[in-house]
Amino acid sequence: MLFSRTNPKSTFIILPLLLCLFVPSSSQNSESHMNTESLVFATYAEEPDALVNVALLSESLRTFGGRFSDAPVWVYVPEDLTTKVLAETAAVSKLKAGGVEFRTSVTPEDCKWFFYGGKPAAVARAEADARAGKKLLVWLDDDTVFLTEPTELLLDTRHSFGYRPVMHNRSGTLYDEPPVPFWARIYEKLSVPEQSLFPMTSVADKQKIRAYFNCGLMAVRPEKRIMKRWAEDFLLCCRDSVLARMCRENNTWRIFLHQAALVGAVVNTIPRNEMIELSSRYNYPVFFHKQYATTEPYDQIEAIVTLRTEVMINNGGPEWFRELIGPPEKIEWLRSRLVRKSDSQ
Repeated sequence: MLFSRTNPKSTFIILPLLLCLFVPSSSQNSESHMNTESLVFATYAEEPDALVNVALLSESLRTFGGRFSDAPVWVYVPEDLTTKVLAETAAVSKLKAGGVEFRTSVTPEDCKWFFYGGKPAAVARAEADARAGKKLLVWLDDDTVFLTEPTELLLDTRHSFGYRPVMHNRSGTLYDEPPVPFWARIYEKLSVPEQSLFPMTSVADKQKIRAYFNCGLMAVRPEKRIMKRWAEDFLLCCRDSVLARMCRENNTWRIFLHQAALVGAVVNTIPRNEMIELSSRYNYPVFFHKQYATTEPYDQIEAIVTLRTEVMINNGGPEWFRELIGPPEKIEWLRSRLVRKSDSQ
C-alpha cells in the first residue's frame, strides 16, 4: 500500500514530483547571488512505492524545467527503510539513470506515530546538505509535476523563503476569530507571538486564515536554518502530552501536526519581509474541487508551472484527462504517465 506506514493517501499510484530550486536574479548592487547551477530539488520517499512518484517528478523537471532541467535532484529515504527501498532495483536504476541521488534521513522515534512524521527531519537533512554545497533548496512533495520552467523559485536576494498557503481551511485557524485549542497550544508550545501571525488566504476555499504554509512546496535559503528549526519544533510538539491527546482524539490534527509546527519555525526565524508568496501557478491542486469545497474549478493547466496530482488521480475519474483544459501535448504527457494501480492490473 502506498505510504502505508504514515501516509493517509489512497493506494492509487501517482507519478509525482521532486523539486529543489533557487537562484536570485541579478541586481544592480554589489550583493552576491546564486546562479541557476546552485539550486537543488529534493523530496522524500518513505516507502518503495513512492519511488514511482519521484521518477515522474524528476522526469517532468528534466522535460519542462528549462534552464533548471539539469539541476540536482535528491530523494531522501528513512534510514531504517533504506535497504527495503533500495531493493526496488528497477525503480532505483531508473531514478539513478535520470540523475536522481539517494540520501538518507533519520526520523525520531517520537515522530513516527504522526502522519508525515519523517518529513521535517528529511527536509532538515536536505537543508544541511544544501547549505554545505552552497545551494538553494527547493523542497517538493512527491505528487508534484513540473509543466513549465519554474522561474519564480529564483528568490531574489531580499527573500529567504518562498511559499504557497495551504490548500484549504481544513486544519487552519480563521484570522478574525480566536485560535482553536489545538492552535493555541501550538502557539504556546513554540512561543509564537500573535503579532507575527499575518493573514493569508487559503488557496481553494479563499478563507482568511492566520499564517499557515503548505509544506509541499518551499524554496529555502539553507543558511537561515528554517528547516532545522522545523524539525526541532515538530519534535517538541510530538513530545507534548496535550497535543498528543488532541491528536488521538482528532485524526485531522494527527495528520497536520507536522505542517502546523512549520508555522512557528518560519515566523520565529525570519522577518515577514524575507518571505514571499509564490503565485497561484505553483502547487496547483488539479481537480481539488472534486473532493473538497472550492470557489472555482481547478481544471486548467495552460499557465501552470507545478501541479499536484493526488486528487486528480484519486478523484478525477477514469478519463480525467478529458476534463483538463490546456495544451494538448501536455495533457497527453500527463495522461500517458499518471496511471492508477487498478488500471494497470
